[in-house]
Amino acid sequence: MSTNPEKGLFVKSPWPVALLIGLGAAAYTAWVLEVVLSTGLNPIETYVSELAAQDQPLGGLFRATDFTAGLLAFAGGLLGLAWPLRGGGSRRPWSVVGWAGVTLFGAATAADAWLPLSCTPTVDPVCAARETAGLVPATHQAHAVSSSLAMTGALVGTVALTFAARRYGRLAPLARYGPALVVMELLATVWTLSAIALFTAGRGTWALGAGQRTQVLLVALWLGLLAYSVHKERRT
Repeated sequence: MSTNPEKGLFVKSPWPVALLIGLGAAAYTAWVLEVVLSTGLNPIETYVSELAAQDQPLGGLFRATDFTAGLLAFAGGLLGLAWPLRGGGSRRPWSVVGWAGVTLFGAATAADAWLPLSCTPTVDPVCAARETAGLVPATHQAHAVSSSLAMTGALVGTVALTFAARRYGRLAPLARYGPALVVMELLATVWTLSAIALFTAGRGTWALGAGQRTQVLLVALWLGLLAYSVHKERRT
């Protein structure tokens, strides 16, 4: 195979990156099945991760989809790191930071599936009391860490790659529509973090579930836009 970077596999055929990221985005929206499945959880008030709690009848399903989404995004992020580097973008730091963020998001999301909550603190007062007293399994704390890392990676990826698309004149759909998604994602994140802080302080949920579902839906939409943009990059 030629060593010319313009003839590299990932430059001529970015479809593996697009496919993995696109499938990961689809798997990351599996929580919308709660609309047609009987979960017993109020989507306006509960954490998305409570769908995958160990005491939930459909927890295994949602843990499986979380793991699948994370694994796909992780693999897509790694290939994304290789693709722009071989395409002449090795000195484009915003692209590298952005793909690293996607990779972190994928790894942490996959880890979430192996660190499920044992119960549902927003709807079970006993669970909430045990969590406050530190009487829940260590997976609760570990899950909080992995979830924070996943969202940090997602935010880094969305901001950095959207900025890179506009600055470097690549990934045209992302450059055009990405900024609006970034702004909405940041607003949804502020909503979610504020609601979590209020819930932790014992002041109610403040539509925590709606805020978090908006947050993760926007991440999935952005990933879908990224996948489409990568797919289109070498077709125009």
